[in-house]
Amino acid sequence: MVDTRIASTYVQLLFEYLQGQGLDPVQLLGPAPGADEHFVSLPTWQRMLRRVDALEQRPALGLRIAEGVAARHFGVVGYAALACSTLAEALLRLERHHVAVYDVNPATIHEQAGCLVIEWGVERGRPGALVDETAIASLVQLARDMTGRCLPVQAVDFVNPAPADVRPYRDFFGGEVRFDRPTTRVVIAPTYLALPLRKSDPALLALLDQQAEALLARVAALPAAVDHWRRALVPLIREGRMSLAALADSQHMSARSLQRRLAEQGMSFQQLLDRTRQHLAEGHLREPSLDLAEIALLLGYSEQSAFTRAFKAWTGESPAQWRKLRQSEASS
Repeated sequence: MVDTRIASTYVQLLFEYLQGQGLDPVQLLGPAPGADEHFVSLPTWQRMLRRVDALEQRPALGLRIAEGVAARHFGVVGYAALACSTLAEALLRLERHHVAVYDVNPATIHEQAGCLVIEWGVERGRPGALVDETAIASLVQLARDMTGRCLPVQAVDFVNPAPADVRPYRDFFGGEVRFDRPTTRVVIAPTYLALPLRKSDPALLALLDQQAEALLARVAALPAAVDHWRRALVPLIREGRMSLAALADSQHMSARSLQRRLAEQGMSFQQLLDRTRQHLAEGHLREPSLDLAEIALLLGYSEQSAFTRAFKAWTGESPAQWRKLRQSEASS
């Protein structure tokens, strides 16, 4: 396969599974990835899964691992998904940012016969049953965790050959499970797409907002009204609702009134948004534990490339260049 990788939080999930089985994951697999290691290579992940599978010699390892999944195992992407109002919105957000978690084969979402279909091809190779089953089962389990409902899927397709016993798969997914298919797919019935999320980690979402507000507190002071609006933008940016109307609604005023009040302070909404994003970006870039893709997501960008273009327009440097220069300055 070409150079592919998965988020190191998947390794954390595997370590937690082993600990739950009374096993020492470090002794079995070696040290966990460091705090600054955002990804592990696909071959590394494959070796880990094969080692555990050979030890346990039980079917459906990926399904058992996935049972412990939560938003934190999807990193910032998982937390951002919790900010969505419905399961459909959360799944769309996960699809847009899947490379920050599972950079193997590209994912697409489309509608078919009224159902939502999430599909992975084999353009970049076939990672194998253990990898595929862990990833798909984790996604389904995350949807259940976010909604608080043990929702069955309409159907699941895998590109890999059928295992000797398919019953554990039917029991886990609750719908039709097929193997030896041309693509890997998860089909979700429309009944479940409008389910509200139970926001199972509100403390984590609040923490993200508090961290963002702390970053803003370090930059130049602004008039009280403008600073208030800037802080109100923080959750809207994270949720991807960056419009004058959304900010005005959060302040219980009309868009026209907010626009007029911003003008009185010598500022447009776009200037406020750009400056807020820039200040947040610079603060996040000083935090080595955040990957550029995660920072782009926290700033409401659907793609890292869009964040890079915007940051270069603000500062004249790419985010990677800006980070490297500041790190050099800090160490000198």
